[in-house]
Amino acid sequence: MAFSQEEYSKYYVVQALFKLMSEYDYEKISVTDITAKAGVGRATFYRYFKRKEDVIIYYFEHYKKEFLYNQKFYPRCKADYVETVMQVLATFKDHMQTFKLIRKARLEYIYLDYLNKRFDETFKKDYPEKSDYLPYLYAGMLFNVSMNWLDKSCAAPVSELAETIVNSIYFE
Repeated sequence: MAFSQEEYSKYYVVQALFKLMSEYDYEKISVTDITAKAGVGRATFYRYFKRKEDVIIYYFEHYKKEFLYNQKFYPRCKADYVETVMQVLATFKDHMQTFKLIRKARLEYIYLDYLNKRFDETFKKDYPEKSDYLPYLYAGMLFNVSMNWLDKSCAAPVSELAETIVNSIYFE
């Protein structure tokens, strides 16, 4: 599969931002620093992003699309939900170092906002009859559990954590 110049440019910007975040305080990183590290011009940055935070949102969106593409089924029973949550947690764990950088920069709110928006969109589309508060309950739970798990270096087994999450919301 060939990637477009746009996809490569965005990829380089994302990689540059997180590399710089591993070396410097986030607030001290400028767009000029990012573009120099990425090997792209400032115009390229601003063609795709309005601000540094948008790079992080793009990162989440990119991996959400990849995650959805790799989904094998639509959950229909408790075991399916456990499997799906395990995949979500495994993906999170694979990106643990990036999330640690986000947490270190005190940008977790971007992740929470992202989860709130995506859960809300999903529920409006797939479960319009459900309470308007339910997506925020799920997003908040995933956010808080994942941040606590991250603080413990994702030490708890994925399967154990997935069972805990699903058992808290799935009643037979």
